[in-house]
Amino acid sequence: MPGIISLLNEFSERAGGARVEKNISLAPFTTFKIGGPADLYVGVSNAEELIFAIKAARRNHVPFFLLGMGANILVGDKGFRGIVIHNQSTGFQIDPENGRLECESGVTVWPDLIEKLIESELSGLEHFAGIPSSVGGAVWQNLHFLSPAPKRERTVFLDEVFHSATILTPDNQVLTVDREYFQFGYDTSILHFSGDIVTSVIFQLEYKPREIMKEIVRSNLEWRKERHPPLSTEPSVGSIFKKIEGIGAGRLIDGCGMKGTREGGIEISHRHANIMINVGEGTARDVRTLIERAVKTVKAETGYELEPEIAFVGDFS
Repeated sequence: MPGIISLLNEFSERAGGARVEKNISLAPFTTFKIGGPADLYVGVSNAEELIFAIKAARRNHVPFFLLGMGANILVGDKGFRGIVIHNQSTGFQIDPENGRLECESGVTVWPDLIEKLIESELSGLEHFAGIPSSVGGAVWQNLHFLSPAPKRERTVFLDEVFHSATILTPDNQVLTVDREYFQFGYDTSILHFSGDIVTSVIFQLEYKPREIMKEIVRSNLEWRKERHPPLSTEPSVGSIFKKIEGIGAGRLIDGCGMKGTREGGIEISHRHANIMINVGEGTARDVRTLIERAVKTVKAETGYELEPEIAFVGDFS
């Protein structure tokens, strides 16, 4: 790919902390531990480097993918043809007096932000404890969780505390936009189709006693531990299929007796039927085959059509 050479020249001429490597495996950067090599990998450490990398990719007409924590994605076994920009920006600032949190989009929601916000007694993000997500990924999907604390009474959404964000538009303008711009919905936002890249976000939070927030975190982590396989020993991407109102994709799969069903190195979890785990050297092909098997089985036995909610990235040929 001719543009890759031009990109390498640009990055080599630019001073900064960006990590640049060719033909690096993407598997270690995903929660599924699956994925082939990227033609070019660039790890950026702040918003300025992020903007430079994206503009450089666009200027050289090289396809790019923006990687956060690597959750909710399946990378093809043949990798990604182009540049993978790994957003590892970590800057954030808490203003307790005004209840504001300003952070770069690569910051990890849990534990980095939540633990610091508990110290400052600023509430709003603690409901997402235990969910692997960067701020950018959280905005992309309007992160949400049916919080068990103090009781499972409602789903909490990220947009409830979202104030504004700085974005890089497809024509390389840097703009500040408000909550309404994002058209937040269930598992979605304008980012799914606009081409905008979030570089930083401002959240408007509210005071809450530290002990109450700690209890919410404890309760949420305990709830997840009982129902979700641990990423450290059973790599996964979380829920594979979109929610089906009033029924649940997991219940349908479980009702078809598919817990424990295995394809190669990928297995439907015994803990949660809507989660597939990598039990050892699983491949993207294994995942896609098992997805197709679950879709066909549920359709045949229940009439319901399962639809994947994860993103498929790269080359699956």
